[in-house]
Amino acid sequence: MRIKADVVIVGTGVGGLFGALSFPREKKIVMITKSDLESSDSFLAQGGICMLRDEDDYDSYFEDTMRAGHYENRKESVDIMIRSSQEIIRQLVGYGVDFEKKDGDFAFTREGAHSRPRILFHEDVTGKEITSKLLEQVKALKNVTLYEYTTMTDLLIDDGICKGIKAVRRNEDGSGETEELEIYGENTILASGGIGGLYRHSTNFPHLTGDAIELAKKYGIRLEHLDYVQIHPTTLYSTKPGRRFLISESVRGEGAVLYNKNMERFVDELLPRDVVTKAIHEQMEKDGTDFVWLSMEHIEKETILRHFPNIYRHCLEEGYDVTKECIPVVPAQHYFMGGIWVDSNSRTSMPHLYAVGETSCNGVHGANRLASNSLLESLVFAKRAADEIEKRGGRDE
Repeated sequence: MRIKADVVIVGTGVGGLFGALSFPREKKIVMITKSDLESSDSFLAQGGICMLRDEDDYDSYFEDTMRAGHYENRKESVDIMIRSSQEIIRQLVGYGVDFEKKDGDFAFTREGAHSRPRILFHEDVTGKEITSKLLEQVKALKNVTLYEYTTMTDLLIDDGICKGIKAVRRNEDGSGETEELEIYGENTILASGGIGGLYRHSTNFPHLTGDAIELAKKYGIRLEHLDYVQIHPTTLYSTKPGRRFLISESVRGEGAVLYNKNMERFVDELLPRDVVTKAIHEQMEKDGTDFVWLSMEHIEKETILRHFPNIYRHCLEEGYDVTKECIPVVPAQHYFMGGIWVDSNSRTSMPHLYAVGETSCNGVHGANRLASNSLLESLVFAKRAADEIEKRGGRDE
């Protein structure tokens, strides 16, 4: 089947959804997702989303992001993200996103490698709160068509210019029948997520297998830092196969501590993720164990139940009451800082092809992502992609 659109968007996470919402309503947009609409990693984000609190916070926020990224970040991109954060939050609130408040003002929490609290949250399901509200808004748009269970298989390219994508759509009735699609668009945005499905232990959905990266390799589209893979220090240890359950960094930000097999602390829990991960691996090797212990004993029970209800419930289902006992945790693949190279407006090296979110590399995160910068980065640069497409019109240069 042949489909014509103004803009083709691959992926229905926050990047794809916010991009769609950022276009004028007369633009015909076609969006595809490899699974169902709720199975994007954006839904899984627990901790929160960063926001520049005030001008006095700028220098420390910038430095925290750079230091976590081992100073390999693109400074221009970091500046754009931080400067855009307050407007992005205003837009999210306008779309109905509900962030925790205290006495009528935003309540901020802190996570590892942050020098001060600057993270907005909704319980411990911030990603679900943001993504579901954006999805609700997109579903109401008459100019957007959504295709579920549709996998991008190739790019449509003419004379070195991207003209859209090829895709295969699976029937939802379980019959196994498929339909081949050619979706043409003046501009295409790749927002197809990370590479966690390639790993045995990952917090990502298993269908996120770096499809856009492979197509970029095929067509010589510029890639950057493919070895920059972040391992999250704390996922719930399990011998069961499948996706690992994340224990949000904000738990440690609120006072949770890590213990070795002798119930002794062995690391500063608020160091950058890669540093804490390295310490955990070294401790497990020293102890001869497959996990270390995470204790929430220093967090009030009321705070656990209010701020981390999802983590509390899931651990309880696995047989652990976090208000009374430690839980076993282990590092797992979590995030991809490399990807398809893009400029500060999310343009790839191929005309009319854009990339946003985890599949792109705009340099914000450097070699290691600072906690709770991922949702913000995706939103900021998805909006910039839409703005750039509108500004450029149909020009190739």
